[in-house]
Amino acid sequence: MKFIIDTDIGDDYDDIFTLAVALASPEVDLVGVTTVGGDVALRARLTRRFLELAERSDIPVAIGAPQPVRAQFSHRRWAQAAPPLAGAQPDAVAFILDQARAHPGEITLLAIGPLSNVAAAVSRDPEGFGNLARIVLMGGSVRRGYRDLPWRPASGPSAEYNIVQDIPAAQTVFDSGLPLLVAPLDATMVALDEAKRMQIFTRSTPITDALALTYLQWTAASGRALPILFDTIALAAALDPGVCQTEPLRLQVDAEGYTRLTEGPPNAEVCVDCDEDRFFRWMMPRLVGGAPRDA
Repeated sequence: MKFIIDTDIGDDYDDIFTLAVALASPEVDLVGVTTVGGDVALRARLTRRFLELAERSDIPVAIGAPQPVRAQFSHRRWAQAAPPLAGAQPDAVAFILDQARAHPGEITLLAIGPLSNVAAAVSRDPEGFGNLARIVLMGGSVRRGYRDLPWRPASGPSAEYNIVQDIPAAQTVFDSGLPLLVAPLDATMVALDEAKRMQIFTRSTPITDALALTYLQWTAASGRALPILFDTIALAAALDPGVCQTEPLRLQVDAEGYTRLTEGPPNAEVCVDCDEDRFFRWMMPRLVGGAPRDA
């Protein structure tokens, strides 16, 4: 399955972790990576360094919208150790549209950051953008929010980060009529606990070493120790439909960045719950080796 990953890699930990899982997934033909939000050039340097460690420097990296974001670039020092960019760099929106036209009906766009690039591509060339197979995005909150624990009653949705960082872009994407698989907070607040981190970080491959170091930089910058794999759940949902329970829903992004349930025909297939055991049986062998167990 052909993928483009559109990412604000370098802030939270789950973006770089998701890129590692994608590179380790035999089902994924990664056509390219596009960066979005804030220091998009440094995000591109980080991505290129990571791809080189994975011996996949053949994968293009394109630079997208520098829409300001409020998150801290926790992997800044790791990114700055990469070679500087030289010369003109590929434009993310043009790259997405070119690839969509070159591979009609074949590419899944995995959007795991603010939706600025996605909305710009829709606006620039709706017909060309329509050649994508679908958009899979991590974003929004339908019934459960950041403070909801899975064993307690839901207290209601939150204004989720990726949506809030560019509300007009999110409104454009949700109103576009394009096929959407949405992985909101309801299904994606899955933690990478210490036991699993130790299994991954002690593998001593170039990729797992990089994941260990960027984890330390992230936890030092954020003051948190438990990564939540929001974006990795979105990737898993795209590749293994059994990971998430989904419902066809109609979602509308309001002026405060909430993804509200509204009346009308569905505009998205929405992940409303996650089978965490199945997810980890799917994910862990990709980074630590061994055959996946049957779900």
